[in-house]
Amino acid sequence: MRPLKSHFPDQALPTLDTLLKQTKAARVFRRAQAVREVVAGHHINAVSEAFHLANSALRKWVQRFAQEGPQGLRDRPRSGRPPKVTCELEQHLHRLIDQDPLEHGSLHSQWSCRELATVFARETGVHLGRESIRSVLKKRLQLLPPHRPTDPSPS
Repeated sequence: MRPLKSHFPDQALPTLDTLLKQTKAARVFRRAQAVREVVAGHHINAVSEAFHLANSALRKWVQRFAQEGPQGLRDRPRSGRPPKVTCELEQHLHRLIDQDPLEHGSLHSQWSCRELATVFARETGVHLGRESIRSVLKKRLQLLPPHRPTDPSPS
């Protein structure tokens, strides 16, 4: 097996600790945890086994960290079609959802995905299908805190 030829600056461990405290991306967090163990002096085989990673993957993340710092642990842009719903369009859709459908000429007091798509296209010029609208709604529901019904009975 080839030896790992990476030298880390004195600030590598504090940098990784800061990254672990600040990152919200699960993949980056996991990579930072594994790389931190290697930087702390643990053998790469033991770390890859403990984190259920292939040795080659862990070596790649360690070398990227050594060359690029914390930025090397982040996901690279991927090929493929860019998302149709940009952050700005998603925010516009959220504002639209919060409005009364009757104000937009609807015959109903609740939005349907089809009506949302129609009004959204009229306002932005971007035509989204019902499934695109539905996926934005689903993502929005996941961001909301769980609903807790109040207990009407006295304690």
